[in-house]
Amino acid sequence: MIVGVAQINQQPTDPTDADEAIALMIRAVRAAADDSGADTLLSRLGILGVVAGAWKYSDPGRLIVDAVGSTNARTALSSIGGNTPQSYVNSLASRIQRGQLDAAAIVGGETIWSRRRQRRDGHTVSYVMQERREPDERFGHDVAMSTEFEQMRGMSKPINYYPVFESAIRAAGGETLDQHRDRVATMWERFNRIAVDNEYAWTRTPLTVDEIRNPSPTNRMVGFPYTKAMNSNWDLDQAAALLLCSVQVAESVGVPRDRWVFPLAGTDAHDTYAVSHRGDLHSSPAIAAAGGALYDLVGVGPDDVDHIDLYSCFPSAVQVAADALGLRQDRTLTVTGGLTFAGGPLNNYVTHSIAAMTDTLRADPDTLGLVTANGGYLTKHSLGMYSARPPTGPHRSIDVQDEVDRAPTTSVDETYAGTTTIEAYTVMHDKTEPTEGLCALKTPAGARTWARVVDDDSIARLLDSEAVGAKAELAVTGLATVD
Repeated sequence: MIVGVAQINQQPTDPTDADEAIALMIRAVRAAADDSGADTLLSRLGILGVVAGAWKYSDPGRLIVDAVGSTNARTALSSIGGNTPQSYVNSLASRIQRGQLDAAAIVGGETIWSRRRQRRDGHTVSYVMQERREPDERFGHDVAMSTEFEQMRGMSKPINYYPVFESAIRAAGGETLDQHRDRVATMWERFNRIAVDNEYAWTRTPLTVDEIRNPSPTNRMVGFPYTKAMNSNWDLDQAAALLLCSVQVAESVGVPRDRWVFPLAGTDAHDTYAVSHRGDLHSSPAIAAAGGALYDLVGVGPDDVDHIDLYSCFPSAVQVAADALGLRQDRTLTVTGGLTFAGGPLNNYVTHSIAAMTDTLRADPDTLGLVTANGGYLTKHSLGMYSARPPTGPHRSIDVQDEVDRAPTTSVDETYAGTTTIEAYTVMHDKTEPTEGLCALKTPAGARTWARVVDDDSIARLLDSEAVGAKAELAVTGLATVD
């Protein structure tokens, strides 16, 4: 069960008054113990797992367990990826189910906001010094999310890939540019409304559909059609923690029953690590397989799920997941407000979403909650189903990669030059104007390749009308012109 959760934000007037990341994580673990109603639970921890972050600690778990008195706990550090918190819940719940652990904690925290402002103001950012050491365990493994070829053709960051996926979704749905931008902004406005009511959200300013959709001095275009208000926000100071234990331990240390929330089941899978090899750019066989398996494990369907938090780094991630899971996109698809508004602390957002889902289910105990997690470029996926109702059977977590590996893939042609067809695209912007187009192209043989677009006429063509399906001439340099 999950028996304790905590979320923390800090945004002091003077950034030098901010706690560093390890202090935020210590606060979060202690607050999760307070939330459980049983402080002695920390002494029963067998593992304290830390979600990897943008800080320099080699074994942050050791600093935390020493501070909170969990002297018998082994320490663990996760790999990179937004999927890791949910995947770690799946793994730890299975170990508790098998009797290998009594109790465990997951925690993560970032202080990017305060560090950036301290450096901007000329201050030296201080860290707790730790002798270089390995954690007792590593969870997950790091995998390159883009190929050298993709990087050469301008594809290297989330802000490049996710708007490319968005254009593929638009084309697959047969929408015009304006219809699509209206729909996506309307969906994001629903996320914003949830964040406004979320006391732990980083940004709680109400925004209208037009304010989200349209560029403005405070909402510049980033990667068409995404404005800043459609991008994940990691410029923040946040931490979150979860405490898990067995029923027997919860009863022995006196955790009240109104704190109990059960991870009923979990699933994991990944799409092709290289986006170049995906069968298409508007769907996820991995989410579909993991979702189907999760529904089967719990014995429910999409209409039986009451509360949902879909990983929401960009609108395309939400739409792909909703489609793969059979969820209507006009439903409420977040309990936090998403990574734009509630905040996207690098790899740790889903620790926040699970904490928020736990509180939601405690307040509405006869319901089901679904959480999805995504790492890379719609690459690594982990799903969990939760309820405050005691389960009828043991927790189960499974990997469904064998099924995903049977999905169709696409070959890549890194040397092709000549006439191609645009499969998907975006136009990147700086603070004032468009800078280049990035295109996924199909060769006459059906292979995928990539191109950059830099001439003004072609960039204007990409922005002014639908270019998916248009012809483009690809040069050996990797630059393309659009018909």
